[in-house]
Amino acid sequence: MRIRRTFTPEFKLEAASLVLDQGYSILQACRALDVGQTALKRWVDQL
Repeated sequence: MRIRRTFTPEFKLEAASLVLDQGYSILQACRALDVGQTALKRWVDQL
């Protein structure tokens, strides 16, 4: 079982901005940041 990580609001905003502002795909940003796709999609949708 994987340990659940917590991310700061600043990190979430920065991660979402990679997709929204810098042209990264969800998959590219996930790989670069070592974050799950579901989490990143949720952060992008919240903005």
